[in-house]
Amino acid sequence: MKVLVTGVGGQLGHDVMNELAKRGYEGVGSDIAPAYAGIADGSAVTQMAYVQMDITDPVAVAKVIESQKPDVVVHCAAWTAVDLAEDEDKQAKVRAINASGTENIAKVCKNIDAKMVYISTDYVFDGQGTEPWKPDCKDYKPLNVYGQTKLDGELAVSGTLEKFFIVRIAWVFGLNGKNFIKTMLNVGRTHDTVRVVNDQIGTPTYTLDLSRLLVDMIETEKYGYYHATNEGGFISWFDFTKEIYRQAGMKTNVLPVTTAEYGISKAARPFNSRLDKSKLVEFGFKPLPTWQDALSRYLKEIGEV
Repeated sequence: MKVLVTGVGGQLGHDVMNELAKRGYEGVGSDIAPAYAGIADGSAVTQMAYVQMDITDPVAVAKVIESQKPDVVVHCAAWTAVDLAEDEDKQAKVRAINASGTENIAKVCKNIDAKMVYISTDYVFDGQGTEPWKPDCKDYKPLNVYGQTKLDGELAVSGTLEKFFIVRIAWVFGLNGKNFIKTMLNVGRTHDTVRVVNDQIGTPTYTLDLSRLLVDMIETEKYGYYHATNEGGFISWFDFTKEIYRQAGMKTNVLPVTTAEYGISKAARPFNSRLDKSKLVEFGFKPLPTWQDALSRYLKEIGEV
């Protein structure tokens, strides 16, 4: 099986490539940079094939993907700077990447009869209530530009293809790039006390664990919508921060605050990011390990414990 992975300069694309290599599949990485620009950790992704591809250019997308002839495209590339997406001068670019770029890839996948995996987000929902969102729920009400463009990407995939996996994730962390854990570790070293919101509820997703699930999926034809975060229960960002510091052996004090008390950000954030993952088990996929276990392994991976 030959798999083309977009966004290999980011957290998830990096781990998907390495997982493909572990299983003996042929992986081709792609990103906007002329050469692989992610972390130079000596892992398989740094040694596997790489092609430059601007997903906003439909001609380039068709040329690259059709020349590579992959059996599957795992589309990890996205604009993920949620607050910056609200700036008027950025919105056209955000839509070009998250919506039009995804549609460009979906159209070529249809032409070459390739499977497609699209990584989406809890932000396609309005984040209200306390019930976990089910993967086949169509009650979409994005709160911000990022969420709307990711939803537009979903609709482009589902409206173009039959052989697709749309996988929604939340609170992502991995080796290659910035994330909440790295930020809080850095802040904790320079502050005695940190304020963290306790009214936004969800579950973290470790890209290393997610990459294994995604490769499990593409080995099947169990297409459709899925939710995939680590197990271990629903928590707040405050809860997550306390566990980060506990496991890292840091004494930084963590104060819980509401989103309103913390201050208004450019982009509205969902309060309810609970994702119902029961469909994974129903369709024979192995759930991800607990987020507590994932955090422990991640801290070791980045040399913090």
